[in-house]
Parts: sequence; C-alpha cells; structure tokens
Amino acid sequence: MNENIQKLGYDWVTLASDKTNLDDYYCQTRNIFQTRLNKMTNILLKNSKINENKIYIASAIAGEIGNNSFDHNLGNWPDIMGIFFGYDFSENKLKIILADKGQGILKTLKRVKPELKNDSEALKTAFTERISGRAPENRGNGLKFSKESVEKENMRLTLSSGKARADLNKKMKIKTTNKNINGCLAILTL
Repeated sequence: MNENIQKLGYDWVTLASDKTNLDDYYCQTRNIFQTRLNKMTNILLKNSKINENKIYIASAIAGEIGNNSFDHNLGNWPDIMGIFFGYDFSENKLKIILADKGQGILKTLKRVKPELKNDSEALKTAFTERISGRAPENRGNGLKFSKESVEKENMRLTLSSGKARADLNKKMKIKTTNKNINGCLAILTL
C-alpha cells in the first residue's frame, strides 16, 4: 500500500490552498465526490480480495463522512469548498482518507449545543448523540452508524477536528492533540 496517501490528505487539509495541487483527489462538489466514491467501490469489488460486505460498509462510512463535509459547510466554507478524497488498497487492505477545510465539528455543533466547550466534547457528542448541526432537520445518525460499523466490522477510524482526535476500533478514545485541523481529517482502514 502507498502510505503516502495519508500524508497527501494531511498536507491538503493543513497547508494553504495555493500550496497544494492535488486535482486527482480534490472533489469540489458532492457530485464529483459521489462519482469517485462509486468508482472506488466498483474497483474494489472487481480487483480486491476484501470481503464484499466490508467494501459496501467502508463505502457507506466514507460517503457519510464526505457528505457531512458538504452538508455542514454549505455556504460557510472558510477556505476552499470541497474535500480531499483518496484511497489505496492492496489485495486485502484498504485505507481511505477524507479531509475538508470547513468549519470543523465544534463550530458546527455549537449552533445547536452552545454549551460545548472544546473539540474533544464536540467529537464525543458527534459520535454518541443524535444531534445535527443542521437542526431542526431530523438528522444526526450518520457518525453513530459509522462508529457502530467500525466496531462491528473490526475496522479503524481516526477522525480529527480542531485540536482533538477520535480513534475508533473496538472502543472509542478521544484525545486532545497539539495539531490543529481546521475542518476535518478522517482515516478509515480495514
């Protein structure tokens, strides 16, 4: 596997927009992202030895995270609109990287839960409560679905936003970091 895909995603989300030229990974709109996600799923189904069910679940998790980037930053992108979406696979290993230069989870959730104090609380809330930054819309199940799927299928998901990182596998651990991610950076591995 090409471990460089993770560095490309990190560089894309942390460097100034004019310092990154990653057209192969940049999805300016949801339609571009959805097309590339579908292409990834089809390639994996045809060319990998990864269990078909796991491919569909990984695709659903990636779709949820990528679509959240578009849904929760609509009209409010502080930097460039769109997301980084890259993946790498070998016969039975897959790594998917998603990143956005959006508002981040804390700012998004503070609109509906103003008592949130920091990025760690926001990440915990996002993965454990039925809450959406798009209230009053009846939403807020996507990251809980992602968490449950990661635990059940023995995948690993790392999601960073602001100065916090959630590591999910069989359990969820949230920690404060000294690296600030303006927006979100997600790494899904199986």
